[in-house]
Formats: sequence, C-alpha cells, structure tokens
Amino acid sequence: MAIATQAEKTVSVPPRSFTDRLYSYLVWGGIVLVLIWSWGPAEMVRFLNLFTDAGNMADYAGGFLSPNFRDWHYYVEEMILTVQIAVWGTVLAIFFGIPFALLSSSNIAPIWIVQPVRRLMDATRAINELVFAVLFVTAVGLGPFAGVMALFVHNTGIIAKLFSEAVEAIDPRPVEGIRATGASRLQEIVFGVVPQVAPLWISFSLYRFETNVRQATVLGIVGAGGIGQVLFESIRSFLYAETAAIILIVIVTVSIVDILSAQLRKVVI
Repeated sequence: MAIATQAEKTVSVPPRSFTDRLYSYLVWGGIVLVLIWSWGPAEMVRFLNLFTDAGNMADYAGGFLSPNFRDWHYYVEEMILTVQIAVWGTVLAIFFGIPFALLSSSNIAPIWIVQPVRRLMDATRAINELVFAVLFVTAVGLGPFAGVMALFVHNTGIIAKLFSEAVEAIDPRPVEGIRATGASRLQEIVFGVVPQVAPLWISFSLYRFETNVRQATVLGIVGAGGIGQVLFESIRSFLYAETAAIILIVIVTVSIVDILSAQLRKVVI
C-alpha cells in the first residue's frame, strides 16, 4: 500500500496553466486552418483518383517491365557525362562558396557585409537549377557546360549557407587564443576556424555531390546535356523499354555514388 502511494506521488503531473493550454490550442488550430486553406488549391480531393484510376497506372507501369539494354554503351556514356557535370558543378560551388560562407558568418564578418551576402545567397538558392539551366542554355547554347553552370550557381548559395552555419557554431576559444598571439584576421580563419569546420564542410560537400548527380540527370530535359536529355527523348517517344533501361542505369549509378561517398566520408572524417 505504501509502495502504491509512493508511485502515485511519483507520476503525478502538475496541471498546465491556462496560458500554456491556450498557446497549444492556437498552434494546433493554426495548423488545421493552414491545411484547410490549402486543401482546395492543392486539389487534395483528387487523392481518390489514386484508387479509381489505379488500372491506368498499372498499364503505364507495365511498359517498363521489359527494359531494353540494346544501346547500353550509349546510355553509360551519357551517365558518365552526367557525373562529370555534377563533379564540376560541385567543385566550382565549393570553391566560390567558401568565401561567401565566411562573409555571411556573423562571427567572422560585420553585419553590413553579412546581410547583403546572405540575401545574395538566398537569391541563388531560391532559383531552381532548371531555371538556371534554361538561362545558361540561352547564353552558351545546348550542352553540358550549361548544366555545369546551373549546378554551380544554385549550389553556391546552398554551400555558403551550410558552411556559414558550421562556422557560426564553432568554439570561439581557439580563435581567441590565436588572436592573442597577434595573428592576422586571415591566420585566425586558417588556423582557428577551418580546422574546426573541416569535417562538416567535407560531409556537406559529399552530400551536395550526391544530390547534384541526381539533379544533373534532370537538367538534360532542358538541353543541358547528360542522361536526362536521352531519358526525356525516350519518354517523349513512348519508348518505355528504353526508358526503363535508362532509369535502371541512373539508379545503379546513384547507388554507386552514394556508397563511394559514404566510404570516403568514413576515411576523411
């Protein structure tokens, strides 16, 4: 009896205040209102079509069950070109993203530099790679270079944001110690900041490379080269067997890149 009484005392929960309950009701009510507000414009009522038209989806998917690898050499060559586009797009984004990351870190640069640089990086992230690809196809013509530039510009903003957040989370004491020796601002960054953020920067870079390989397969749709262009032409020509073969090659390639990146991350970090 004494044990039960002790347990009741242990699990007793103090009642929530009226303010806390009102705040919870307002939060959950706001979420429900947002869902109701977006229900109609998003045509969520059509989710029933997933069941009523399931037969059409099955017929369409059936065309992909017999992949045709007759031109696999060509598909592999285009897939390798896609990876090469991702490599250059990622490397350029890292190279130019590091200075922007430092300039948009509030613990490195003054506020009158941080805010304009952050807004510039916001602009590059806000525009999708496909839009940049269309712009660069118009500027430099059809081909892989337009894809490289599209990935480079868009990912510069992403790299700058990820890297700057890592810089803002560093321990300030090593930097202060280096500063006490009379080191210059550049030496503080090189010897105090970079060693702390290098593992995170490498991890972010590998993750962006994996993402860029997938994104590069899409850029070919607008003429930016790579396997995406071949994939789009196959779909547009209703060549489902060839399309299935291309999709399988893309899946295998992305899986290989993911495995290699994971192994490299273990070695480096």
